[in-house]
Amino acid sequence: MKNQSEFCPAHANVINGRAADTELADHRLNVGTAEMFQHTTGEHADRLQIWPLLSSDQELGTEIGRNNEFITVFSHELRNSLGAIRGAACILRMDASASSPAAKARVLIERQVGQMTRLVEDLLDVSRVRSGQLRLQCERVDLRAVAAHAAQTVDYTMQQRNHRMTTLFPDAPIWLQADPARLEQVLVNLLLNAAKYTDSGGQIGLAVEREKAEAVVRIRDTGIGIDPDVLPHVFDFFVQADPSSRRADAGLGIGLALVRSLVERHGGHVTVASAGTGRGSEFTVRLPTSAE
Repeated sequence: MKNQSEFCPAHANVINGRAADTELADHRLNVGTAEMFQHTTGEHADRLQIWPLLSSDQELGTEIGRNNEFITVFSHELRNSLGAIRGAACILRMDASASSPAAKARVLIERQVGQMTRLVEDLLDVSRVRSGQLRLQCERVDLRAVAAHAAQTVDYTMQQRNHRMTTLFPDAPIWLQADPARLEQVLVNLLLNAAKYTDSGGQIGLAVEREKAEAVVRIRDTGIGIDPDVLPHVFDFFVQADPSSRRADAGLGIGLALVRSLVERHGGHVTVASAGTGRGSEFTVRLPTSAE
């Protein structure tokens, strides 16, 4: 029986992250954590400590561990609170006598709780990635089915933002040895990122194809594009495609970093291209296919 705690068998030699980026990534984690939780409540304030970069590898590992522990504890407590709010919103939904303003408030609560829940889950995944505890549950999957499900997941968001999303899938299956949930997470994050940085009425394309021994997913958008200076760093933790953005949903710069980590765990790689600001972006994911 396959050991589910291991990487996908064909790619067991894939390592966690990029060692050469350790100091830079840890610095960004410290800064990002400080910015995220500088307004935390008194109940949790005593848990928030930001440590300087240390020269010793052993000390550096200890500080990364402390940051990971804090993120894990904080995220779990937030998730518990969000669960209670979600439950209350469900009760409001069952109240048929609710007035129109109350119904609109309930919809708003559910939408915001959903966004916060995704953020908390991303934070937990950051901790798992950086501590080497992220595990894949690999099985034989058809990439087309995973991509179709991801498109359905983001359909509501696309409609709300008045985006036109097109999909292009091959007729024949593309078999992968992969974790379907994590692979869907990759595609959903890329699609939501495209939607986030594309103005209302924009176009977003999701294409799946096979090139020799690789499965290829391309996600194109007509959005704000990426500045050439930012382009090499978009997959780093706590880096945003548009650092000057004042968008309310600009996020913390976690999603794309998780995308890279998950794709590399599957033995693949992800790249991004953009002709510059205002000229859209294209993200390309390449994954090894399994035997037919």
